[in-house]
Amino acid sequence: MSSGIPGVSWTEVSARRLERTRLAAPSDSDDPASVVAALCGVHAQVLSAAELSVGIRIAGATRADVREALWQRRSLVKMFGPRGTVHLLPTTDLPLWIGALSSIPTSASPFPAHVRMTPEQTEEVVAAIGQVLADAELTIDELSDAVVEATGPWAGDLVMPAFQGMWPRWRQAITLASHRGVLCFAPNRGRKVTYTNPRRFLPAFEPLEAGTAQAELAHRYLHAYGPATAQNFAQWLNAPRGWATELFRSLEGKIEQVDLAGTACWVNTGDTRMPSTPPRGVRLLPYFDAYVVAGRPRELLFPGRAAGRALAPSGQAGNYPVLLIDGTVAGVWHQRRSGRRIHLTVEPLEELTAAHLGALREEAERVGAVLEGRPELTVGTVTTGPHA
Repeated sequence: MSSGIPGVSWTEVSARRLERTRLAAPSDSDDPASVVAALCGVHAQVLSAAELSVGIRIAGATRADVREALWQRRSLVKMFGPRGTVHLLPTTDLPLWIGALSSIPTSASPFPAHVRMTPEQTEEVVAAIGQVLADAELTIDELSDAVVEATGPWAGDLVMPAFQGMWPRWRQAITLASHRGVLCFAPNRGRKVTYTNPRRFLPAFEPLEAGTAQAELAHRYLHAYGPATAQNFAQWLNAPRGWATELFRSLEGKIEQVDLAGTACWVNTGDTRMPSTPPRGVRLLPYFDAYVVAGRPRELLFPGRAAGRALAPSGQAGNYPVLLIDGTVAGVWHQRRSGRRIHLTVEPLEELTAAHLGALREEAERVGAVLEGRPELTVGTVTTGPHA
């Protein structure tokens, strides 16, 4: 145990995180936007997984409620968020997220010199993106044509290696444009993704000052996922560790340390209360659920065989949907949809007790309700590989 600071157990931390991430029990009072705010964003590269992540946390919710919040009510926005990956974020929190994401130091460009844009070209592209999307919803090809017309032929040079060809030069700036608050996703046009400007839904918002936004984001992260280290926070954001260490140092007096498994970790000052009851419940979490992506230490969240079965070799979590028992990863699962039937295969890493099996059946029904289908549960081996 780290000397001079109070200790907390993994059992206590699990119970606390389950409560704060709305997994202890579905909420009767939250809506999709407040759940996403509590989770500090929801990974949405696979939008159906994001719908399930949000839906299972709200009593009586379905995927339709999440879609309505995103595309009709606009209380959610889909954009490039933490780690440069696609996320759902609350629209009213855009000043916070843009203030933080646009000011976090970035690593050097991975592209060779002949591919990279100059800082001036990057700024020109970001400005063009914001302008052409100000009152439009464009496919990537339409956006590309508009950006090239607004900047110059150099922006359209096909120099970026892509999945099955080459992308135009300007696309290096698409994540930055989102982090600057001028690009987000709009509803698909058929099967084609479209983009627009989030200022259409929150006009004239001003990003929070960088230091204020970074500090507030750290506080929110610690509330949901603490106790945690500065390194944990950096990994969650894919930000430089040195920057995160300095940020936590600047919060002296506003955060305090506790000992978790021999490591000095941080919580918000005065926020040291832990639940009096141990973590309970069986949950089926989809791809890249926030609970596992942000959850550390990995060796406690993914104990024993769970690490080899449900984590990437790099330690990345989320590539597999996971079975969560009492706050800890205890297996993996997969779903396959056929009309209204949803075939759920759950692979526990240890034999389930009768109580856990009964709770799993209830959870399968809940997943089916969120996805607006009829679940069929099989306990067996998952043969599907990880999500890329």
